Amino acid sequence: MLTKLLHTRYRVADLEKTVAFYRDVLGLEEVRRFTSPRGSRLVFFKAPQSEELIELCQFDASGPVVIGPDVTHLAFEVPDLDAFARHAAAKGYPLSDGPHHGPDGSAIAFIDAPEGYEIELIQPASS
Repeated sequence: MLTKLLHTRYRVADLEKTVAFYRDVLGLEEVRRFTSPRGSRLVFFKAPQSEELIELCQFDASGPVVIGPDVTHLAFEVPDLDAFARHAAAKGYPLSDGPHHGPDGSAIAFIDAPEGYEIELIQPASS
């Protein structure tokens, strides 16, 4: 039986550009980096209040990375969506959709990571 989710992998063509986005724009912590026995370059990230990791993988032998539209995304909670949007735009990554505000005071928006992966940002309703 399964017991818990450990990590989610996203394969990328430009590992260092994507690492910079996850670190400098999203503010995630790099927790591990290594090259696998088959030659995959791997970098693992963690959000401050999460246990699950995000694995970024560059493995050129698999061919080009092709990201289909609206296939997958990661969703992160943010305490202040407007502040995050200003921060991301200053780093060259404006919101790609939103913000959209819910009647309860919550808000969501999206930002495109390098290579087309979509990131959802969720600001919960105020307590």
